[in-house]
Order: sequence, then C-alpha cells, then structure tokens
Amino acid sequence: MDEPTKVLFNGECPVCSKEIGHYARYAGKNGLPIRFDDLNTAARDGWGIDADQAARRLYVAHQGEVLSGMPAFRVLWAQMPRYRFLARVTGWPIVRPFTVLAYDRVLAPLIYRWHLRRKSRA
Repeated sequence: MDEPTKVLFNGECPVCSKEIGHYARYAGKNGLPIRFDDLNTAARDGWGIDADQAARRLYVAHQGEVLSGMPAFRVLWAQMPRYRFLARVTGWPIVRPFTVLAYDRVLAPLIYRWHLRRKSRA
C-alpha cells in the first residue's frame, strides 16, 4: 500500500489551522489517505524541517517527494475530489506563475509575519 500524502502545517496560525482543519475534516469524512502534521508537535521531527522554516509555508510529502508552497497545495488539492479543479486550474501554464507569485511573495510572507507578531506578544 502506498504511503499517505502528508501535510505539515502551523496549527498555531489561525489562518492555517482553519484552512487545513477544513481539509482534514474533508479527508477524514471521505476516508482519504492524507495525514496532517502540526509543526508544533513531535510530528515535525519526521520531516527534517525546523520550526521556523516550516512556519513560512505549507509542506506536503507525496510519493517520496517533499513540496512546498503552491506546488504543495496543488498536490494536496489533487488528492481531494472536491478540490481537484483547483489543482488543475492553478497548474495551467498561464495561471501557475501568478499563483506562485501571489503565494510566495504576498500571502505566505504576510501570514508568516503575522505568526511572528503573535508569537512575540505571547
């Protein structure tokens, strides 16, 4: 049997935990072979990624390959029937560069800075 797709996410981030929580509930309800690992637990140890690096973006391990950012989202979405269209659309050659740019240069850095501010206040 193939190893499940694994997702490494920041459970302390309200945005991340809400979105990934939604995917986890969907995967569980539909019996999909996807495992969700919170980077703030011992589960991160198996990834070989330090907490700061892991907090900067989404990571997905699938078929022996670890991906991050939009490629990771595309792999995750492709595993879930309801979201396969997102995987396809965001992978189109004309769309892909814009989604990567939006995630890498705008969304992920904003969420990461918000994460750092929340941690410094705690």
